[in-house]
Amino acid sequence: MTSRESSKETRRKVEAGLAKRYRHERLFKLAGVLATTVGVAFLGVFFLDLFAKGASAFGQGYMQLDVEFDAEVIAPGGELDIVYADFDGLVRSALRDEFPEVSGRSERRELYKLVSIGASYQIQDMIEADPELLGTTRSIWVPASAVVDMYIKGNIDRSLDESMRPLSDAQLDWVDSLLSSGKLESRFNSALFSNGDSREPELAGIKGALMGSFYMLIVTVLLAFPIGVAAAIYLEEFAPRNRWSDLIEVNINNLAAVPSIVFGLLGLAVFINWMGIPRSAPLVGGLVLSLLTLPVIIIASRAAIKAVPPSIREAALGLGASRMQVVFHHVMPLALPGMLTGAIIGMSRALGESAPLLMIGMVAFIVDVPNGFSDPATALPVQIYLWADSPERAFAERTSAAIIVLLGFLLVMNLTAVIIRKRMERKW
Repeated sequence: MTSRESSKETRRKVEAGLAKRYRHERLFKLAGVLATTVGVAFLGVFFLDLFAKGASAFGQGYMQLDVEFDAEVIAPGGELDIVYADFDGLVRSALRDEFPEVSGRSERRELYKLVSIGASYQIQDMIEADPELLGTTRSIWVPASAVVDMYIKGNIDRSLDESMRPLSDAQLDWVDSLLSSGKLESRFNSALFSNGDSREPELAGIKGALMGSFYMLIVTVLLAFPIGVAAAIYLEEFAPRNRWSDLIEVNINNLAAVPSIVFGLLGLAVFINWMGIPRSAPLVGGLVLSLLTLPVIIIASRAAIKAVPPSIREAALGLGASRMQVVFHHVMPLALPGMLTGAIIGMSRALGESAPLLMIGMVAFIVDVPNGFSDPATALPVQIYLWADSPERAFAERTSAAIIVLLGFLLVMNLTAVIIRKRMERKW
């Protein structure tokens, strides 16, 4: 074979190999695009389903009633007594006045079910705020019951047999009458953000869970961030390189991968059983979440410190700076964006955790909004878990609404981390 023929054969083999490699590359790119498309499609279906179920929870049915603040009912004997005042009687009287044709005990019981029990508490709050209302008649909007709210949102099929739906034919006629007269309408559900938990879906809110999560995150930030940053600085800048520092580094990396429920067991054993901190308090929840977040902050802070060029340290040392001055005057300002990013990502993980909080008693049904770090509280992920386990259909949309709020907070926190990194990072 001549050299020319040999060159042609070699070129042919190379071109055949290149064609094969290009074909494999195209297949790999196609597989990557397909995988990305499938992932985005599933994510889109999840968000569409979530918003479709949860958007209606931001509205709540309200009914307009002409309530007569009868002094004989509220203040018999001329003296107002909130404890013994019959506020339910005022609501029922207003309903009877709205539908005077309703008679009989059973029909009236069905009529009374159209209004939430929160109406009587609303009237009580009005009387406490303004006792001058006694003896007057006011037109007020009170929350409708959960089944009425579900009906006006289109979640109850009236074509079903009466025995198969929560509203009777008579109740549907009353609701239709209120809708046609403009005395029943859907308004913004402010109770979702201003109330604590409740057994009644129309009164249930996430304020208690939000405040519980807020107090826990404060404890977590105050403990995990300074300790994590200090540990990262020591391990990266001052700790000697020996088997002990290697062992500590391995254990920190392992702790970052430990299931979160293990930290809940640790918190139950140490903080509650040994230290005696009250169960279901934001303080113990924050301590547990601090343990959970600490490895993440340490790893992110060490990575940020490593990213600072050695020339910065060498230049500072060459100008006579001490080791401490090098770290705090030169390395720390440059590594701070990465540290803050890691801390915010760690806080995002802590905000979405529920398993360790279940182990320390934060799964309890708590109505009151916590006012401090030692008050009984729950967290937003745990509140979602509780509502998802409720049999009432109206809680399903509130579960989706709470998930939307939680995702919103997580999105804001992660967006904040990205903005901080973009604004403060320096390139060398």
